[in-house]
Amino acid sequence: MGFRLMLLCAAVLLASPVVAREQSDVIIMKNGDRITCEIKWLRSDTLYIYVPYILNTLSVDWSKVDHIESKQLFLVKTQQGTVYTGSLSTPKTSEGRPVQLEVLETPGNKASLERTQIVEMEETSRNFLQRLNGAIGTGFTYSKGNQSKQYNLNSDISYPRERWSAEANYSSNLSSSTGANTATRNEIGLSAQHLFPWNNWYYTGLVDFLQSSVQGIQLQSTFGGGIGRIIKNTGRTYFTVYGGFAWQKIDYHQAALPSPTQQVTSGLIGSSLKLFHFDRTTLVVKTNLFPAVSDPGRVHFNLNASYYVKLWGQVSWNFTFYGNWDTRPPPGFSTSDYGTSTGISWSFGNH
Repeated sequence: MGFRLMLLCAAVLLASPVVAREQSDVIIMKNGDRITCEIKWLRSDTLYIYVPYILNTLSVDWSKVDHIESKQLFLVKTQQGTVYTGSLSTPKTSEGRPVQLEVLETPGNKASLERTQIVEMEETSRNFLQRLNGAIGTGFTYSKGNQSKQYNLNSDISYPRERWSAEANYSSNLSSSTGANTATRNEIGLSAQHLFPWNNWYYTGLVDFLQSSVQGIQLQSTFGGGIGRIIKNTGRTYFTVYGGFAWQKIDYHQAALPSPTQQVTSGLIGSSLKLFHFDRTTLVVKTNLFPAVSDPGRVHFNLNASYYVKLWGQVSWNFTFYGNWDTRPPPGFSTSDYGTSTGISWSFGNH
């Protein structure tokens, strides 16, 4: 419990911005309204802004914005997977021409993008801490009937750059009840991806550490990598698949049943799906399939799915389903460990 508390405190400290951004951005609506604000991010055809004298972040219809001006740095992503970093402006265009957004990357280097091609935009900084996005969540349930308790803690942090990104995830679940052994599951995942020169293709690497008392796994270490393609990338949907190879080392609890450490070379087939609906709900589903090469017929499968409903500000309610399966564990060990958790999460950055 002490380690989890230290991890939670560290994540909160990292999330705190070192220097606040100026509220000097200007957006001008098509009806002539002019708003001085801080532009936070763009997603699902919705522009999110912060006005100092209003308590919560405001949601603005992106199609109703005539033009914007900002000297701050933004990370702009397009449907083709290309990424730009710079200050923003919307030039005046003649009647009938597509509305464009200009990204000033460096003095004299300006990229002009059709606004319909932009799927996501978020404020960024040259400061490392201010580039971090993520969320921290926790939940607790109790039933008096059988003295059942369930506790969960989860967090994720991402670091986006122009051509690459990195992400770290942590989840911990503990459940206990009268007459049953305490069940624990802890998982730490690290991943990174880098875009190829051509659109929507990238190479990726992942590292995962899993501990599951239900399956008798003391530590399962996974190292993998491969090539992926972004199948769909719009303001409301992001879907990608990737494939490659992985290597796993699995240490089992010897107190349960004696079993030697196993080393498995596998293929890797994975996917990631994210669905956004306005600023209210988000669904994230990540899967990894590991068909063994060194042990034909054996397959590992991991699934993590989370559904978020925004309550207010940066606070959301979340429901999560997690699971991992092994079709051929050592004799006497369970083939699966899965469950659900729910709780409250707090996001930081532009997560």
